[in-house]
Amino acid sequence: MVNGTAHRTVPRAGRGAGTREAIMAAAERLYAEHGLSSVSNRQIGEAAGQSNTTVVSYHFGSKTALVRAIMTKHGTLVDSIRRRHVAHVGESDGIRDWVRCLVRPVTEHLDTLGVPSWQARFAVQVLTDPLMRALVTDESLTRDSLRQTLRGLGRCLELLVAAEVRRERADMARHLITHTCAERERALAGGTAGPDGSWQRTAEALEDALVGLLTAPSTHRSP
Repeated sequence: MVNGTAHRTVPRAGRGAGTREAIMAAAERLYAEHGLSSVSNRQIGEAAGQSNTTVVSYHFGSKTALVRAIMTKHGTLVDSIRRRHVAHVGESDGIRDWVRCLVRPVTEHLDTLGVPSWQARFAVQVLTDPLMRALVTDESLTRDSLRQTLRGLGRCLELLVAAEVRRERADMARHLITHTCAERERALAGGTAGPDGSWQRTAEALEDALVGLLTAPSTHRSP
């Protein structure tokens, strides 16, 4: 009792979880703004309101583990949305249905983050780092909803486009989604998105572009 008021002790586990969340939020913003290689653990700790200069290492061990934790957190939320979309399309043979399963979970999740958000711009930084990209890609492919989406798309495109061309266009599609979402996020944060700059409109535009990309005639000839 202090001055007649009961002193409430915050459980150690609760404090630790709050500190981890603060570190992840600060790291996501700083990495999005400055890149992975330009931000130190000390800067992240300070931005998270922590005076201990080793707090990031204490909670995450390494930058790789911190980046993976941030991406896994968002990936889990995107996955829960994608599962609903996949269940809705069932065994559809419509390319647009599967493109929607690819795009909408990302844009719908980003829409829940408010303005400003940092996730899309952070994802660009991660995917332009070779080591981090490999780690994140491997982790995302363990999610059954994404594997189902890619199988559905592959089944629809199998008779339209050669396997090598499909692989090339899959890389293009990933870059298109990632960079388009990052630019939309930046525009929303800066107040330059315009009256129709919603995530809904972004999803529609991406769907149109990706259907065109994935189904376009190819001049590729097998050797």
